Amino acid sequence: MIAVGEARESDAAVGSDAEGLNVDVLIVGAGISGIGSAFHLQDQCPGKSYLILEAKESFGGTWHTHQYPGVRSDSDLYTFGYRFKPWVGAPIASGSEILKYLNEVIAENGIDKNIRYGHRITACHWSSAQNRWTVEALRLADHVPVVLTARFLWMCQGYYDHERPYVPDWPGRSTYGGVFQHAQLWDPATDCAGKRVLVIGSGATAATLVPALAKEAEHVTMLQRSPTYFYCSPNRNELADRLREIGIDEPTIHRVVRAQISHDQDVMTRRCMEEPDTVFEELKAAIRTYAGEDFEIGPEFTPKYRVWQQRLAFCPEGDLFQAVRDGKVDVVTDQIERFTEKGVVTMSGRAIDADLIIAATGFRLLMMGNISCDVDGRPVDWHETVTYRGMMFTGVPNMAWVMGYFRASWTLRVDLLADFVCRLLRHMDEQGAERVEVQLRPDDAGMPLLPWIDSENFNPGYLLRGLDQMPLRGDKPEWMHNQDYWREREEIPAINLDGPEFRYAT
Repeated sequence: MIAVGEARESDAAVGSDAEGLNVDVLIVGAGISGIGSAFHLQDQCPGKSYLILEAKESFGGTWHTHQYPGVRSDSDLYTFGYRFKPWVGAPIASGSEILKYLNEVIAENGIDKNIRYGHRITACHWSSAQNRWTVEALRLADHVPVVLTARFLWMCQGYYDHERPYVPDWPGRSTYGGVFQHAQLWDPATDCAGKRVLVIGSGATAATLVPALAKEAEHVTMLQRSPTYFYCSPNRNELADRLREIGIDEPTIHRVVRAQISHDQDVMTRRCMEEPDTVFEELKAAIRTYAGEDFEIGPEFTPKYRVWQQRLAFCPEGDLFQAVRDGKVDVVTDQIERFTEKGVVTMSGRAIDADLIIAATGFRLLMMGNISCDVDGRPVDWHETVTYRGMMFTGVPNMAWVMGYFRASWTLRVDLLADFVCRLLRHMDEQGAERVEVQLRPDDAGMPLLPWIDSENFNPGYLLRGLDQMPLRGDKPEWMHNQDYWREREEIPAINLDGPEFRYAT
């Protein structure tokens, strides 16, 4: 075994594992969650030692993995960016612009010295006798095992498998004679110029890919099982532009515009639930702003689900619909019966020939990055735990998990949970506690335990396919992952850390 870094003298004094480094906090993942959490930890708990382990060779997570044409955010960067780092570009940003932003956060705050790339964690073992996690990892460059210990685990590795996307088991796919790839595993050497391209899918990835491909391809067909709701708008923020025009400083612009966007998103979310038909009419009107008043919405753009049940995909400048209007893109609503040598045949009997087929069929859920965890030798089955506000788990000590928002920007929850974790760590120090875990309270006896998410409330395919991996929820706010940022921004800072749901030990 080898150690990552060097143990501190204070760690040796309390009996850290002599084989490896002991840190106060181990952050798993150097994506947008891990980098933001690291900033808040060193800002709010400056005395805590920490390390970030990242399996990839660089930072960025999703923005490192996804390299397909046109890759961009589907959230505005004023709220998808961190609250502590002003965003100064267009609200919807390319993947490369987001990576540049993250690189600046790392460099400006000295986070780079605490990141170890190319380290894949394979197992985490909690010992109540030592009040430590022992973490086993593999250094991918030379396949050398690494062992280190940590007092607290901050799990920021995301929620999906970066190496194995979801690809349905379509009949006859092996007979296809053209090029097939999933958008998540995009090969940058792929040449689309003059090709007939078929994109399978209808979500945010497809909506990004299709107009980008249409600029070079001979023709693009988007084949979807079910349409998606899109919100079309200019890729600019009028308030930000006006504040810059009159000379307001960027930190103030960032704070004010975040507040404005947050307010507008809250209003839109509630309207989607309270007046969905009216909202849909407004969404159609926005499409026609870019595609023309006579643009036919029809069944190809009329979703089967209700507008609040999945993420509302942002379509800057209505570029997808402009490509359809210009005849560069066809949209087909159908299902695949089978692949052929030349393309696919749909259930209705339509043959779609293509030189290149791209699956934009979504993620494969991967709870905790498929890292094996045990507590005092007992394997943790996440599906047998109950989630505490979507960030901690019953029976699992000294661990926090970052799962962001779906209806609002993911990063809003990164900031919010970081405040909570730092407050919890400081509270443990004040109490002289070495261990904390959450537990059901006496008045939770008999509470029904339900699937992690209510499919009537939110039902994307990747979550429904992977519910058997996810923790259970209760029917009380404390025991569920609430998708309502505007409620959580008040509730989470007000959590009573001495409440009966928290159990501390020395």
